[in-house]
Amino acid sequence: MTETDNPPIHIVHLLWHFSTGGLENGVVNLINHLPSQQFRHSIVSLTGHDPQFARRIQTDNVSLYSLEKQAGHDWGTFSRLNRLLKTLQPDVLHSRNLATLELQIIGWWRKVPLRLHGEHGWDSNDIGGCNKKNRLLRQLLKNFVQRFICLSTESERYLTNIIGISSSRVERICNGVQIEKFSQASPAVLSLPAAITQPAPLIFATVGRLATVKNQALLLRSFALLLQQHPQQRQRCTLVIVGDGPCRQALLQLSAELSIEQQVLFTGNRDDIAQLMQRFSVFVLPSLAEGISNTLLEAMAAGTPIIATDVGGNRDLMPQVLLSRNLVPSDDSQQLMLAMQNYLLQPDLLRADAELVKNHCHQHFSIDTMVNRYRKLYEMTRTQT
Repeated sequence: MTETDNPPIHIVHLLWHFSTGGLENGVVNLINHLPSQQFRHSIVSLTGHDPQFARRIQTDNVSLYSLEKQAGHDWGTFSRLNRLLKTLQPDVLHSRNLATLELQIIGWWRKVPLRLHGEHGWDSNDIGGCNKKNRLLRQLLKNFVQRFICLSTESERYLTNIIGISSSRVERICNGVQIEKFSQASPAVLSLPAAITQPAPLIFATVGRLATVKNQALLLRSFALLLQQHPQQRQRCTLVIVGDGPCRQALLQLSAELSIEQQVLFTGNRDDIAQLMQRFSVFVLPSLAEGISNTLLEAMAAGTPIIATDVGGNRDLMPQVLLSRNLVPSDDSQQLMLAMQNYLLQPDLLRADAELVKNHCHQHFSIDTMVNRYRKLYEMTRTQT
């Protein structure tokens, strides 16, 4: 039998919820770039999916399912997955993050040939993976998984040194980005706050879910410090926060308390991120924790200078020359303000760093590199059956 005679490899992607997010964007990119004749996909979410987000999938070889998990310990989730896997008979079960790891027991019970688990970042209530219960859970369940996939050196060290998984069972695969999509996009139309009256505004921006772990509050405080230091720039500097989530009202209130609400724009969710990146002057990622940030890669691909906190895989992504200047301690508003101030005081730095990050991203983080790494993993099922 030739390769073309083989039936498509059937992958079940097991997620908490299929909606806007870095992990979920990575799944969409992977599905859209794997050959549709050689792979088919079932996206199984514990708690449902966003139909609008699901429309980002551009292939017709994908089915969506929900396990309808109830709040708390819903043991029925296990039986529902058992029935679904019995019907689907997948070649690969690829779970992601701690919330889905325990369901790999069902993959083992149903004898799914290849069981993979991806660690994409810390839970917001367990930054650094220090929670003893979560560590124990990973240690107890690690043998139900054949290969673990991590995105950063931080996560790789955690899995091997703390959880005790053999390095031969851990693969580090960095996210990839659609270079052309972001580098060739036209700048988005963006209605800036009325207080911004200068013709060439300096737009600091971030993109992400408005959640505690993304720490947009740090960015608001740093931006307020910047305007305090340079009050004459209040008509030029603006902060754009793209995304929505449970912290939206708290962030709006904080911007008012800091007296910067006239300089800050909350856009809500947007579908034109590539175009927005071309409009932004500087992209800032203020997170408390990250795996490998898709938005950081997207900003670099667009040629937008970047500032980020020193968490997760951010250090792995940035050009070496920016590490001392634009990689700042987590939750240090003063250091973040100083990194932002460099672009305010040195306009030439915007142009130089734009070229720097674009070239760096193009050389190291293409989506083809990521997809080929995953493809080789998925094709292991051919050699195991």
